[in-house]
Amino acid sequence: MRALGVDLGARRIGVALSDSAGTLATPYDTVERCGDVARDHQRLLRLADEAEVECIVVGLPLSLDGTVGPAAQGVLDEVEELRRATSLPVETYDERFTTVTADRLLREGGRRGKARRKVVDQTAAAVLLQAWLDGRASDRPPDDRPTAAGP
Repeated sequence: MRALGVDLGARRIGVALSDSAGTLATPYDTVERCGDVARDHQRLLRLADEAEVECIVVGLPLSLDGTVGPAAQGVLDEVEELRRATSLPVETYDERFTTVTADRLLREGGRRGKARRKVVDQTAAAVLLQAWLDGRASDRPPDDRPTAAGP
């Protein structure tokens, strides 16, 4: 299953894409917010259409104790708007620490300053999408998991 991972930020939306087997997430794009949520969603849905995704996974910024705080409630409200704009399934997934993890990975990879800021949102989306994919894989029976073709 190909999925689109979305990290909704106040100024930018990080976007990641899984492979068609639904096993690997990669950074895909960053959408700059334009001030109109409906237009932002249309841009996301165009990306989803271009990539032929079957599902959209949106990061949910829960509080450290796992509760829904103001930021998470804002995302949940926006997710409801996104669901009304598409027939694709839209799921939420706990994204605590994804931006911190993405920033650390980029620093370790030698990305500094502006170069890191340009891709941190889409990298955070890839981190959350990969966690979602891994969770789905561990929920599947062993016979349903993809295997590598060997000689």
